[in-house]
Amino acid sequence: MIERYGDHAANERTYLAWVRTGVAVMAFGFLVEKFDIFLIYIGKALHKRTGAHHGLHTAEILGMGLVALGISMMVGASIRFVRTRRAIMAEGVARGPGNPAPYVAMVLALVLMGITLLIYLAQVSGRP
Repeated sequence: MIERYGDHAANERTYLAWVRTGVAVMAFGFLVEKFDIFLIYIGKALHKRTGAHHGLHTAEILGMGLVALGISMMVGASIRFVRTRRAIMAEGVARGPGNPAPYVAMVLALVLMGITLLIYLAQVSGRP
């Protein structure tokens, strides 16, 4: 039997949850970046001007930002996984996970990107 198996399993589950979240954020970033291409093709098919040409850079920046954020989530999760694993294996009492600032920063970045995407989509659709 592995010593402190429950702690190691919980650490691994948390790590895998962060990796899945990072992959999902990256996939969403890819989708956001490619959404403009879809709008351009639909606009041409309908012979209407969609306004997607003007916002192309916005979607590209948001998409790349989400991909970068997903990568940083996975890197941060890997660092935390290794630190927690070492703390579980160490003898004695260890400090907690530490500063929550990186997690708050990631959430704020996602909220700001979401608000920007909402404003962008409102402009593209022509609604106020």
